[in-house]
Amino acid sequence: MLTVYGVPGWGSAISEVMLTMAEMPYHFVDVEGFDSPGPQRDVLMQINPLCQVPTLRLDDSTVMTESAAVALMILDKQPKLAPAVGTPQRLLFQRLLIWLVANVYPTFTYADYPERFVPDAPEQLQNACIAYRKTLYQWLDQQLVGPYALGDTVTLLDAYIVVMRTWGPRAAWFAENTPRLSAIADNVAQLPALQKVLLENNVITAQNAN
Repeated sequence: MLTVYGVPGWGSAISEVMLTMAEMPYHFVDVEGFDSPGPQRDVLMQINPLCQVPTLRLDDSTVMTESAAVALMILDKQPKLAPAVGTPQRLLFQRLLIWLVANVYPTFTYADYPERFVPDAPEQLQNACIAYRKTLYQWLDQQLVGPYALGDTVTLLDAYIVVMRTWGPRAAWFAENTPRLSAIADNVAQLPALQKVLLENNVITAQNAN
């Protein structure tokens, strides 16, 4: 069984949701606090010197990182979780998968730890990244279809949407400014097969679970 090193609700939640969609069992190791010196960071660094989550250790002890790479690995086993090869939807899937990690993810890297990059003006960098992230989400909203990201069938992109909707700028902003994205996240959050993993990652609450 593969092992996922992560923190509930963090980027590792996306990999957990994708693995659950694919019905691929895994063992979760909580490394909360890995981003500061301490035992959890030491544990993670033994496996991934870059000290990032998610970090996956596969059955053969191979280490896998980067959520888009995890998505491609999953598709090798469960191709139904992306549109068919040769269709326009497949191209859009590929584009948005890489777009999310290449464009949206960095805004969290810099906004969450601005003092690492601009010690003299961390707040300015943080505010700029958050403002830019909002424009990215508004662009993404125009690319989505509904009821799921690319139409009537759930894909691995939906794992990103349901989790990232809980991150800044938070659900209320998404509902007002990106209604399509917000509605898709609601639909994904209601899928029975995902209730357990979404609860464990604080994406939904027990009160909202089906």
